[in-house]
Amino acid sequence: MAERRVYVDYNATTPIKPAVKAAMIADLDIYGNASSMHADGRLAHARVEESRRAVGKLLGAPSECIIFTSGGSESNNTVFQTMRRLASDQNGTPLKDGRNEFITTAVEHPCVLNSASYLKSLGFKVTFLPVDEYGKIRIADLKNALSEKTLFVSVMMANNEIGTIQDIKEISRLVKAAGAWMHTDAVQAVGKVPVNVEDLGVDYLTMSAHKIYGPKGIGALYFRKGAPLYPLIHGGHQEDGFRAGTYNNLGILGFGKAAEIAVGEVEEYGRELSALRDRLREGLLSAIPNIKINGHPVDTLPNTLNVSFPGAEGEAILLSMDIMGIEASTGSACASGSLEPSHVLMATGVEAELAHGSIRFSLGWGITNDDVEYIIETVPPIIARLRSMSTLTS
Repeated sequence: MAERRVYVDYNATTPIKPAVKAAMIADLDIYGNASSMHADGRLAHARVEESRRAVGKLLGAPSECIIFTSGGSESNNTVFQTMRRLASDQNGTPLKDGRNEFITTAVEHPCVLNSASYLKSLGFKVTFLPVDEYGKIRIADLKNALSEKTLFVSVMMANNEIGTIQDIKEISRLVKAAGAWMHTDAVQAVGKVPVNVEDLGVDYLTMSAHKIYGPKGIGALYFRKGAPLYPLIHGGHQEDGFRAGTYNNLGILGFGKAAEIAVGEVEEYGRELSALRDRLREGLLSAIPNIKINGHPVDTLPNTLNVSFPGAEGEAILLSMDIMGIEASTGSACASGSLEPSHVLMATGVEAELAHGSIRFSLGWGITNDDVEYIIETVPPIIARLRSMSTLTS
């Protein structure tokens, strides 16, 4: 095992920032239940509300429009199940009349795709919009799919595998003009690019703390005032009855601190990480023949580079890089272990064989120029060796 470790899998998860860790340690003794009326409970409650305001500020949202959840998957499921209730009769059967149709895209995170597929299995009409070669939906396709029966549209803001950013503002404008509810999974966008819910015009937005250098197991859902919302988890009165369960004090406090830091760093993040990503892309293109860069060339996250290496298999590349101390991914961490090629790359028209030979490098705070140069130096011999052994290039 190499002594040097270069972690470039920040889209899967981020380390807890030292300042976040310090804040969590300092608050370890705030053990009171935030729902309790006594002094310790009031102190915990005050800290939770401070964090709620910090998360709201990061999104340009009122704090009362933020509810805390266990993460992005729960937030997304909460919105989908809310829409299911709106589109069902009292027996849970899809309505035959009125607004009862759903639209999403072919490149969503698995928790959205599977939520939409579940609704489809129950008899709801669900449209999965295709994308172009860069991973963007075609506005014309959205216009054609929208109708007076459309209830809900969910389009992720930034793709976790290829980094492509959708025009959520324009998409929201069209969706709202059609009288439907608009949701965006912004888990990969928040903290990396400016995100303002008023500017975007969305009714619902999902985010997660562990993507912005906070703790795992805590996320948030923004919902616009007046937008319908039903609890996914029933129980006590927490979160104004929208999400039952004892408050995860420590996770929420860490989330709040991470959000507070991210507010002041997003512009610097964009500048520094895009420069490192561009250098990595240029270095790999110069050193390795016959490779393909996936994703949009301009409308993309500043930290994400997805590369296909024809003639080399993705898992073999990953293991070889890991031996040399480079930790990356073949795509979504949620799809790790799957033998299926990336659904995102397949949706962009990449053939299965090439999709299997694709690596996602996702950079983050802590990555240096030296780290990028190490990757550029280390990866080309790996690809050359694997190609020489492969039947795909013989």
